[in-house]
Amino acid sequence: MRGVQMAIDFHAGSNQYTYAKCVAHAGWGDFIQQRVDPACKAIADIGGGIYSAVWAGLGAQQVTGVDFSAQMLQDARETVQGLTNVPFVQGDAAATGLADASQDIVFARALIHHFASPPPFLHEAWSILSQGGLLLIQDRTPEDIFLPGSPDHMRGWFFDLFPQLAAFERERRPARGAIEAVRVRRSTALAADLRGRTGRSILHELSDEALGQLIAYILARLPAGQRIVENDRWTFWWARKSDVAGTTATDPASAQ
Repeated sequence: MRGVQMAIDFHAGSNQYTYAKCVAHAGWGDFIQQRVDPACKAIADIGGGIYSAVWAGLGAQQVTGVDFSAQMLQDARETVQGLTNVPFVQGDAAATGLADASQDIVFARALIHHFASPPPFLHEAWSILSQGGLLLIQDRTPEDIFLPGSPDHMRGWFFDLFPQLAAFERERRPARGAIEAVRVRRSTALAADLRGRTGRSILHELSDEALGQLIAYILARLPAGQRIVENDRWTFWWARKSDVAGTTATDPASAQ
């Protein structure tokens, strides 16, 4: 969203595939289908990419990926080649350009922690949702982030070696107030994954030299030859746009 300061430059060609290389775990689709039926729905994937194709695979009528970065959109288009019902548009999270009341589901994964203030995005989500539509936010809270470092939660080691990153994460992560949480398992080719800062925007807060120190620190703590399966813990927030006692629906941003 415009006006937010981030160490990672999402527009830079040097960050090509930083997120597109991430793979959605099959268990994510199962988790979603147990709670919402995406079949024949119009879905806006804000800050979208790898999950747009998953939503389409779950039966969505159309999934519109929205991102403010032309580079991220180019990467995302490459991941959904052959899918005719997954268009991508360049737009701001607070000004998507999508029509009012045009979406059945608005989905935002790993997005809100980049915002200095979420209400403009919430207002836009409320505007583009149809009556009865669902806003689904997936992100990490401090409770998700600050688990002890271990082979299946290497992010904890980031803060052991560089404590200043912990303050940065506390500042940008939403408070829990969680409705549901799920653990997603993701295999990594570790050193290359970390060196590329793949799917980890916080690593852009480190210089290349510091990142090299972190990689060495983590590798020294992992059992030799062991296949690494990292557990990423996420929190989900769900909100539905609906009439309350026969009155018009309330804009969530106005309730902040």
